[in-house]
Amino acid sequence: MSTPKLPRKVYDAELLRLQGELLQMQEWVRASGARVVVVFEGRDAAGKGGAIQRVTQYLNPRFTRIVALPAPTERQRGQWYFQRYVEQLPAAGEIVLMDRSWYNRAGVERVMGFCTETEYRRFLRQAPVFENLLVEDGIHLRKYWFSVSAEEQARRFAERLENPLKQWKLSPMDLESMTRWDDYSRARDDMLIHTDTEYAPWWIVEAEQKRNARINMIHHLLGSIPWEPVARQVLTLPDRKPSTGYERPPREVQRDVPDHASTLI
Repeated sequence: MSTPKLPRKVYDAELLRLQGELLQMQEWVRASGARVVVVFEGRDAAGKGGAIQRVTQYLNPRFTRIVALPAPTERQRGQWYFQRYVEQLPAAGEIVLMDRSWYNRAGVERVMGFCTETEYRRFLRQAPVFENLLVEDGIHLRKYWFSVSAEEQARRFAERLENPLKQWKLSPMDLESMTRWDDYSRARDDMLIHTDTEYAPWWIVEAEQKRNARINMIHHLLGSIPWEPVARQVLTLPDRKPSTGYERPPREVQRDVPDHASTLI
């Protein structure tokens, strides 16, 4: 039985509270030199991007990065598979949110035939080893799989097709994924069997209701990282110094942005 959709007022209030805690967690990460990697995976239109937006909405972009890599270049295809992801790992005091990750090989590359069987099997062996190295080195690694039904995915695809502001989210490959539902399901099941480990477990986010999924995922993230509030320096506004006679140049010598807003009133 699915959980009822959170009412908007309840969702907005809880989201704001959690975002306040995310700010505190980010300050702890920055002050302590911790390193955090959060992997967002799931089917197309499962709600990963929306969750990432809510996580980062108020965070300082100097210390939190979103990584959404394009298809590998010819040179990158000749590298060790994990190499281009290693380059994106956080330094001390940083949080990295991965909008898809090295698990592309276990999903779209596997289903669409973009990798060989040998490359795929090698990935399943190496991924747990790679993640063990990250965790052993002190990185806080969290992996979330956003789960959505075939019916809900189709509904969201249809909504995107009709909305000009969301059509960029769709590609021919996204639409083809609808015709390969079972193939992607089997690929996901194999991935979970081989890469769900004690040191880097998979956490499944039921994403049929977007609001619920965002709240559940953020709440879990905050509870799984051993952060604690950090005392911040108290700031006060200084007194403005008396004018020294500065005069602003005439507006005529500057290029002002046209006042489009006034035409709307």
